[in-house]
Amino acid sequence: MTFVLDGFDLDAFVSATLAEDMGEGGDVTSAAVIPADARFTAVMDSRDAITVAGLEIAAALFRRLDPDAQIELLVSDGDRVAAGANLMRVEGNARALLTAERSALNTVQHLSGIATLTRSYVDRIEGTRATLLDTRKTIPGLRRLEKYATRMGGATNHRMGLWDAAMIKDNHVAVAGGVAEAAARAKAAGVARIIVEVDRVDQIEPALAAGATHLLLDNMTPAILRGAVTLVGERVPTEASGGVTLETIRAIAETGVDFVSVGRITQSAPAADIGLDFALA
Repeated sequence: MTFVLDGFDLDAFVSATLAEDMGEGGDVTSAAVIPADARFTAVMDSRDAITVAGLEIAAALFRRLDPDAQIELLVSDGDRVAAGANLMRVEGNARALLTAERSALNTVQHLSGIATLTRSYVDRIEGTRATLLDTRKTIPGLRRLEKYATRMGGATNHRMGLWDAAMIKDNHVAVAGGVAEAAARAKAAGVARIIVEVDRVDQIEPALAAGATHLLLDNMTPAILRGAVTLVGERVPTEASGGVTLETIRAIAETGVDFVSVGRITQSAPAADIGLDFALA
């Protein structure tokens, strides 16, 4: 199965990742220690309970160095697995697989870490009307993959980049002279989606009158959020953001907002504890 992700070049990612690790000299350890014809069978497993992401990318990394490798995915991206679960079984040329091992593990550890943290936030707001959104707080060059991982954890992608909506934040407002001025300029420019960040309730009506199609309610307490949602009255979607944690997201979601955006699901997710261990064939 070939991993396909809109806007993501798997071949280029695999090439760049392996080139970074191998440099000009290749894997000197495997070349020196492992016979050229030696075989290797291993199982990738998780030491913690996680939500899985990135397995097919790991498989592509192994196959790049050993096109004949036999790889069995034992679970799928998006699956929740218990501690000790086996994720993948791989068999092939020992030098090739050991050379690709760290790159494959790094990828699955990072993406599964994001998916796992995301899932914990999604679970906290289950039963409310709110949907969890991710943000653009991603590692440069990895946005497509990290946003893929948040989807595996149950979140919905927000903006993929600067091009797919206007998001008018505090610095835009300061330069433009106010939320109404900024929103009006975006509307006059023909922008269809105009997201306006407001940090005070008195900014809501001017933003809506000027053409906002989505309100980002920034750093508001649950009590203020509840009043803001009532004031908006479903004229446009509402999104709560700013300092949201696992401890606070439930109360925020229960205010009636449509969305809660959380930057830390990509910005601060710890890597999952995943290993690749030798196994008897």
